[in-house]
Amino acid sequence: MILRGVTKKYGETVALNAIDLALEEGKIAAVLGESGAGKSTLLGVLAGTLPFEGEREGGGRVSYLFQDPKLLPNLTVEGNLRFVLPKPMWGGIGGMLARVGLAGKEKRLPRSLSGGERQRVAIARAFLYPHETLLMDEPFSSLDLALKHSLVGLVASLWRERGETIVFVTHDVHEAAVLAHRVIVLKRGEIAADLSAEGDPPRDFFARPPLEDDLIRILAQPKP
Repeated sequence: MILRGVTKKYGETVALNAIDLALEEGKIAAVLGESGAGKSTLLGVLAGTLPFEGEREGGGRVSYLFQDPKLLPNLTVEGNLRFVLPKPMWGGIGGMLARVGLAGKEKRLPRSLSGGERQRVAIARAFLYPHETLLMDEPFSSLDLALKHSLVGLVASLWRERGETIVFVTHDVHEAAVLAHRVIVLKRGEIAADLSAEGDPPRDFFARPPLEDDLIRILAQPKP
């Protein structure tokens, strides 16, 4: 997916200012920044859900993973996946639920699941939904450390199996350094840095990836 000169305003407020960005297929990119940097707006432009000035090219159909699982409360786990999938794809639901650690819970309602289990359903739904690009909006931000470690590893494992193009936004430097091939740092609607990491993710969650120190320095620098 390619963005050229993308600008997005909310009234007089400039959320994105003439962004140029080319995303590499089959890789994981993180969009990092503080609150108000333009991260969610950029994701909305990539998703095609927000009007903007400039050009957006490629990317195909997108799937979306939210911070909140957004499950339909009156449908079972299996029913939530069936709701968004074409009927010919229903045969893959059982295998995906087993893959994300929910085998045997197909008939459970969301209220009977833990928070982590609900997010696993959302991950299964996002990966199963037909798409070329997967967008994730702070999917780990409300999780405790152990659960975050587990789900970051799960997303990385599914990426290795399926070769997804993934873009996720986060304000967490460590998440970005562990999970992404590339980290795009936004400040006040502009790209302040665009860094690449060596090798494929995930990196050791309980270590400090080399890229993390660079990202902290960049975020700490005041924007001119």
